[in-house]
Amino acid sequence: MTTPKLHTISRGGSRFYVNPETGEKAPGVTSILGMLPKPFLQHWAAKTVAEYATDNLGELVGLRLRGERQGVIDFLKGAPRRSTASAAETGSAVHDLFERVAKGEPVGRVHPEYRVFLDHFDEFLKEFEPEFVFLEETVWSESLDYAGSFDAYAVIDGERVFLDWKTTRSGVHPEVALQLAAYRFADYIIRPDGSRVPQPSSTGGGVLHVRPEGWGFFPVRADAETFEYFKVLRRVFDWERTVKETVVGKPINKRPGSLPARRTAAPRKVAA
Repeated sequence: MTTPKLHTISRGGSRFYVNPETGEKAPGVTSILGMLPKPFLQHWAAKTVAEYATDNLGELVGLRLRGERQGVIDFLKGAPRRSTASAAETGSAVHDLFERVAKGEPVGRVHPEYRVFLDHFDEFLKEFEPEFVFLEETVWSESLDYAGSFDAYAVIDGERVFLDWKTTRSGVHPEVALQLAAYRFADYIIRPDGSRVPQPSSTGGGVLHVRPEGWGFFPVRADAETFEYFKVLRRVFDWERTVKETVVGKPINKRPGSLPARRTAAPRKVAA
């Protein structure tokens, strides 16, 4: 997981980037991608709970015999969250190591759990010899109102590409093309002090997927056509955040027995 160098805030489960110069807020690329349907998550969550129950059966039975029914429920409900948190912690640590190595900085002692990731990254560097131009920067789009932090922009075999490091067990998913297209077609790179760097020209994107058992480098079609699909998700994000709560009005029939009015919340807006 890339850690943004710009200040971000969380609102309603979505991340917003804060422009250090103007204070304006823009939704993050990954939050916009959250508008995609993810039916596989339901199966993953059920599998995670089942695995946790199987691996911790004795502890759960002990809790239940002591009358702590709610404790058992809470343990099982939290299994997917704990799994995600653990994966995110590993991803953040590995991303930090990759950035430091790419910059030529010493990494010092490396936790044994992360050593194998770093060994694979070294293999990638030796095989592809990327020339890193930008690392862990943030792009901003004023025209479409979004921002996002990319892992790297590099020249590989003459191609100028935006790169993303992935450490997820499930592999490389198609939506990474939307993510990289959003980075590629943003308006400019913005620094923590508010200064802007012209958006670099690019020819595509790529993903380095690293797991303890191995690694792979995948080219990604992050072209203008792909970007059009991201733009649709950007509109859907606005629908979910602000528009949908405004489209159904109060009932106009006041006769006895009328159906109760749907409770309509005020549109959610990010404070300026």
